[in-house]
Amino acid sequence: MGSGQKTWGTPHHVLIFPFPFQGHITPMLKLAEVLSLSGIRVTFLNTHHNHRRLLSSPGVGARLASRPGLRLRSIPDGLPEDNPRGLTEATEIIAAFDATAPPLYRDLLSSGGADHDGAPPVTCVVADGLLRFAVDVAEEMGVPIFAFRTCSSSSFWAFHCIPKLIETGVMPFQDGCDLDEPVACVLGTESFLRRRDLPSFCRTKDSDDPNIRFLMDLTENSTRYRGVVFNSAEFAESIVLSHIRGKVRSTYPIGPLHGLLQAVEHSTGAVGDGGGDGIPSSDSTSLWQEDRACMEWLDARPTASVVYVSFGSVVPLGKEQLLELWHGLVNSGYHFLWVVRPDMIVDGGVPAVVAAGREERGFLAEWAPQQEVLGHPAVGCFLTHSGWNSTLEGMWAGVPMVCWPFVSDQLITSRFVSEVWRIGVDIKDTCDRAVVEKAVREVMAGERSAQMRAAAASISKTARESVEVGGSAFKNLERLIRDIIKSINSSTP
Repeated sequence: MGSGQKTWGTPHHVLIFPFPFQGHITPMLKLAEVLSLSGIRVTFLNTHHNHRRLLSSPGVGARLASRPGLRLRSIPDGLPEDNPRGLTEATEIIAAFDATAPPLYRDLLSSGGADHDGAPPVTCVVADGLLRFAVDVAEEMGVPIFAFRTCSSSSFWAFHCIPKLIETGVMPFQDGCDLDEPVACVLGTESFLRRRDLPSFCRTKDSDDPNIRFLMDLTENSTRYRGVVFNSAEFAESIVLSHIRGKVRSTYPIGPLHGLLQAVEHSTGAVGDGGGDGIPSSDSTSLWQEDRACMEWLDARPTASVVYVSFGSVVPLGKEQLLELWHGLVNSGYHFLWVVRPDMIVDGGVPAVVAAGREERGFLAEWAPQQEVLGHPAVGCFLTHSGWNSTLEGMWAGVPMVCWPFVSDQLITSRFVSEVWRIGVDIKDTCDRAVVEKAVREVMAGERSAQMRAAAASISKTARESVEVGGSAFKNLERLIRDIIKSINSSTP
């Protein structure tokens, strides 16, 4: 790859198939761009609904059209158009997609994916690990398949340890159990992991909970893939990656993928391709329209004086939670930029006190260009839900965090932020204005602020080195490409 040699004239054609949520689309579309720049033909398969939203963002379609060998395709998700497709509808989304997508996906593989644009047949699949049917159909069609897990490697490993958690009595959770009790059976994390830090699905009171069975099935399926790709990095999660490697065929930690994409652009001479004809240099993959007025607002603020607040693309908030967070931010005394999605407040709109008081010290945006915001010198703290994409972007930017995790892998990620990487404060299981105020002040100017900033700057430097030519993520990408091509060649009659 580093030599710039391209393979578009050969039959290598990879289908990349994400689960239809923003947090899954973002890293997998980055991978599609990376592979296309590396010389492999790529088809990115989205849903109709998300495809339209993606291309409605200014410049995104033009940028993706400029990627050599990359084409976008979409299929229905089985839901009515007015379905909100949020976190509360996750079970409905999975059921509808499991019923609708498999025959369309099978047709795409059986036809080889070839159509009027002259693309060669699909010869390899990289599918989201949440798509249970993807590996069944690929095996049936004789097409090699790799899994992509969009959660942290640590969360993946915790899911793998669920049988042991049940065997040792950590799960199911009993009424009144001690959430701060250490968990010893998730190997590699014994010195810091507590019951409350396990992924939220582990908080069940029933070991036969359908969500637990679903996760166990996904984990068991991991051995059926040619390998598992993680948007993670050796330097960040080496303590669990070493254990995962003993359970799956091959692992490819190639993150942070947004940084790797930049490095591949440089190594292939693609930088500047987006510089003319109205094509922006931004690598946004947002399904939401970004409010760029927030960048002008940040320009007027002093260095490291602003708290950036975002809880991602699907986390819902109640009014009481919103008000506690709001008062905690206001009472901290710092300016803040807060992303409040139109669908975020589950029991009504933004309370009047928030709407009326935002001019005092805060800026509310429906969506923001997060990578640019985190890279702005005015931002001194990131109040986050600890979603994995957001965490990687915060690490890349070197911004210390206040973690308020909500669901799934966010709970274990926030513990890594505070106790392993030591680049932030974890306030999980609380939503109290006094706690929020104290945590923000601690990160911005408390006794440990200097240490957290130094640790964040160090991890940012390491992340940037890992994606450069010769770095661990770059080498893992080269190995992934070699193994994709090898799997195609070995499957060709």
